[in-house]
Amino acid sequence: MGLPLRDTAHHTYGDYISWSEETRYELVDGYAYAMAPAPSVLHQEVLGELYREVADALEESPCRVFIAPIDVRLPSQNEADDDIDTVVQPDLMVVCDPARIDERGIRGAPDWIVEVLSPSTAAHDQLVKREIYERHRVKEYWLVHPGDRVLMIYYLQANAYGKPEVMELEGESTVMTLPGVVIHWDKVMGRLSGDTA
Repeated sequence: MGLPLRDTAHHTYGDYISWSEETRYELVDGYAYAMAPAPSVLHQEVLGELYREVADALEESPCRVFIAPIDVRLPSQNEADDDIDTVVQPDLMVVCDPARIDERGIRGAPDWIVEVLSPSTAAHDQLVKREIYERHRVKEYWLVHPGDRVLMIYYLQANAYGKPEVMELEGESTVMTLPGVVIHWDKVMGRLSGDTA
C-alpha cells in the first residue's frame, strides 16, 4: 500500500511551503504524498548510527551529510523554486557540491541517498523514490532493511539504475561514490539497543 495522497491537484514547491507543518508531505511530479507517522525506534537508531559513521568519515571532506527532515528540491529543468514539483526528504544524504546547499535545504540531486525502510514507507521508497532518484541522476541509492538485515544498492550507470546489489548487513559496505566512506555494519548493528535489534 502506498502513502496517501493529499488530493489529486498538481502542486509546486510554492504551494508546499505554505502548508501547515502538522502533516509533512513529499511532492512527486506535483502529487503530494503524506509522509508516514514518526518512524520506529529501530529506524531512528539505524539512521543515527549511519549518520555517525558517515559524518566521521567525511570530517576532512568538503562533502556534507544531512538527515531528514530537510527538503531536497529536484527541478526538472532550471525552473524557479516556486515552480518545482518534486520535493523529497530522504532519510540520509550526502551533498558534495556546496552550490546545491542553501537556506531552504538542497536544490538538485544529492550524490548519495540512503532510505531506511519501514513497513509503511517500503513500497514508496523502493518504487516511487527509486524512479525519482534515477531520473534526477542520484549516483548511488541505498535501501537499508533493518528488520531483515538486508542492504540493496543501486548505482547510476549510463543514466539508469541496473539490477541492485543485495547483501546482508554485516561486515563492511563501501560507498563507491564517496571514496573513504565505509559503513561498518557490525558496529552499526551492535550499537542498537537490545529491544530493537
